[in-house]
Amino acid sequence: MAAPGAFAQAQPSGSGSAAGAPAKKPAGSSAAQKGIDPALLNPSTLKARAPDEFDVKFVATNGEFVVHVTRAWAPVGADRFYNLVKHGFFTDAAFFRVVPGFIVQFGLSANPSVNKAWANAKISDDPVTQSNKTGTLTFATAGPGTRTTQLFINYADNGGLDSQGFAPFGQVTSGMEVVTAIYSTYGERPDQGSITNEGKAYLDKTFPKLDRILSATVISPAPAPAAKKPAAAAAPKSQ
Repeated sequence: MAAPGAFAQAQPSGSGSAAGAPAKKPAGSSAAQKGIDPALLNPSTLKARAPDEFDVKFVATNGEFVVHVTRAWAPVGADRFYNLVKHGFFTDAAFFRVVPGFIVQFGLSANPSVNKAWANAKISDDPVTQSNKTGTLTFATAGPGTRTTQLFINYADNGGLDSQGFAPFGQVTSGMEVVTAIYSTYGERPDQGSITNEGKAYLDKTFPKLDRILSATVISPAPAPAAKKPAAAAAPKSQ
């Protein structure tokens, strides 16, 4: 099994740049903001409490799978995931690190402006109440108190991660065969810093065969229907 620390999310500062080199300007940042939920540029506003249990359907380039989230397993992580899904954070996001027999990692936006906004939107750690068993969904970290948006799905029973603070909050309940078939030939070559700074443009150019998420949607419990407004009372008529 690969060393657990090797798949932790990269630190935002200096990622993808040689020492002393100027940081790259996000590619097409203003144009790339078109079509995204404006709330994704303001992480501090996305604080909704997740349902106690909910299901998220992922439609990926290689198929579909569903994750069932149990908030009690890791409430802080579940709430963050719920908000990211509800606002379309994962649309076009790639599965950029695949280690067969270990994990598949994702959670960097296709949009560099969104990545910049979330780079320091850290959440506190959850106690580990569940083991990192096959099919569980867990936030990656760069150390205590550093979880932001990156996640991984366990390809095996990786119980050794439990004592390191990796707290699962969900479980793949259908489509695990799709998850294990995610394109893996590039392995760990895609650079997190370059994805952060250049987004989809970097991956399309350098790693075009990566599978990616077309959509991630909360499918259960179904969103409450909008309340109907009562019909307006008829105006009194003069006799």
